[in-house]
Amino acid sequence: MAPQLIPWLAILGLLALKANRTASAWLIWLPVGCALALTLLPLSSPAGLDTLPDVFGALAFGTAAIWLLSGYLRKSHRMVTFFCVLFALAGFSLLAFVARESANLLDSGLLPFAIVLGVGVLISAIALSLGGWLCRRSYHPLALGVWLFVSLLVVWLVVTAPFFILALISSGGEIPRSDFLVPVLGAAGANFVLLLPFLILSSANSLYRERLKFLLHVPPPAPPPLNFPAMPAAA
Repeated sequence: MAPQLIPWLAILGLLALKANRTASAWLIWLPVGCALALTLLPLSSPAGLDTLPDVFGALAFGTAAIWLLSGYLRKSHRMVTFFCVLFALAGFSLLAFVARESANLLDSGLLPFAIVLGVGVLISAIALSLGGWLCRRSYHPLALGVWLFVSLLVVWLVVTAPFFILALISSGGEIPRSDFLVPVLGAAGANFVLLLPFLILSSANSLYRERLKFLLHVPPPAPPPLNFPAMPAAA
């Protein structure tokens, strides 16, 4: 069996779970297909960065696993849910990445890409948790998308800023700010583009919409107040 088939089989295995034995669950292939199609676009990549599409694709499989496992990952405490999402996203993303790069696992050049994948996993989990927390009072798919993009941008800046500061100090302040901001903006944008098809699926499909709200600890809407007819005054 070709190792590249392992992430596909993993998603099929998740679809066999009792909670996913419904036709709507199979719609998860749509965002996965969209994300993987983006990796096939004939975009020019700088020398040495040809593995980045594999990182993108691996994170897509990991996100699909989160969407399929949302009912199992959601715990009573938001922080516990965050760690469950983080570990599941890391595990399935790493599985997909290793399967894709099985022929080059001993290549030391893969280590930076594995680190990028790990950072992407961490930031995606944090951004999803923040997005859910910011939408806890009034949930709307568009608002969640906006807050998720803002969260991704802020977290990417916060996580990568220490590395830029160290590089700035070691170079005597000769590194242009654009050398830091442009890659960070690109990474945040690519991260959001990856999550966008999954957000669209959750907006369009009731099964995944309720699962995402459940995973993000979005409380159900309050029932409308009951209006009782006024009692007639006593004679």
